[in-house]
This record gives sequence, structure tokens and C-alpha cells, in this order.
Amino acid sequence: MDGIRGGPRAAARDPQLFEEFYRRHVDAMTSFVARRVADPHTVADLTAEIFLAVLDSAHTYRPSRGSERAWLYGIARNVVARERRRVARETDRDRRISGRRLLEPDDIARLEDKLDAQSPGRRALAALERLPAGERAVVELVAVDQLSVSEAAAALGITQVTARVRLHRARKSLRGAAGAPTDGPLGTSLSYVTGGTGGEA
Repeated sequence: MDGIRGGPRAAARDPQLFEEFYRRHVDAMTSFVARRVADPHTVADLTAEIFLAVLDSAHTYRPSRGSERAWLYGIARNVVARERRRVARETDRDRRISGRRLLEPDDIARLEDKLDAQSPGRRALAALERLPAGERAVVELVAVDQLSVSEAAAALGITQVTARVRLHRARKSLRGAAGAPTDGPLGTSLSYVTGGTGGEA
């Protein structure tokens, strides 16, 4: 059920197989991007880029290294990471050449209310941000994207043992994160990881 006949290599050569591949995975890839990007146009663009990248790198797929799904998540992570680097460069450039907009008192009060309301979410994100990059990547794929540990390992190009070790370390760190919320979508994901109940292969 996971793959199409001939895998990504065959799909890249056959438009009918590629359409089947696209229809099989487009919803998961759109969701993956939407969890990481807030702008709908950017979500659509990056999802399209993922499938263009499939055409370019189909020859690199090796069934022995993991499932078609895990391979695709690896591509998706690279596409989103590239976009984040681009946005960071542009933001840095814009910050250097633009002044800060003056806020009215009502605007400031409204933003302060919003900041107060979102403080639990910021604590949860901060807890994840404090993790080393490798551990954070495994947690994201297992808790947020709901991949199994083996699929997360394949997407990241690491062994299952390494993925399990990183997940174990991340769980210990997150359990000790003071004030990390357990309610709301992100809090539920953190509880899912710290409780050690999910993501097994």
C-alpha cells in the first residue's frame, strides 16, 4: 500500500504513474508544509516544489533504506528548510533597510492580549527549540507528523537505533521543561512524546 509499482524512479518516467504517486501523497505533503508555513500561497508553492524535487531525485530512492513515504518526507524537510533559509535572509535584509511602524495604544493593547493568550504555546515551542537539532527533527516527525520511528529514521537518513536514542533523550529533556503545557494541539503532541506512548515502528 505504501508504494506504487516501480517506485519513484518509475513514476518519474511515466506520467500516469506519477499522477498516481502524486494523488497518493499530496494530502500528506500539503499537511506537512501547512504545519510549518502559515501562508496558503507558500504552502501550495512548496508542495509543488516537493513533487518537482521528486522528479529530479527519483533516481536516489533505494527501497532498502526505507519506505517511499519516509523518502518523500526527507525531501519535504529539505524543501521546507530551504524556504526557511530564504525567508530568514529576506527578513534580515528587510530589517536592516526598514524602520519600525509606530503603533497606536489600542494596537499595543491588542497585541499584548494576544501575546498573553499565546504564552503556553510559546513555552511549548521554546521547549522544542532548546532541543538539539537532531533530537528536535525526530520529535517533529514522530509527534507532529505522526511517522513511526523507523520512518522518521529513514526520512532523516539515520539508523533506527540513532532515532530511538534521540527520541529518548528528547523525551527526558521535554519532561524536565518547566511549565511546558499539556493542553492544546502542541501540548498534546508534547504529552504524546514525553509520555512515551507513540511513534513506535
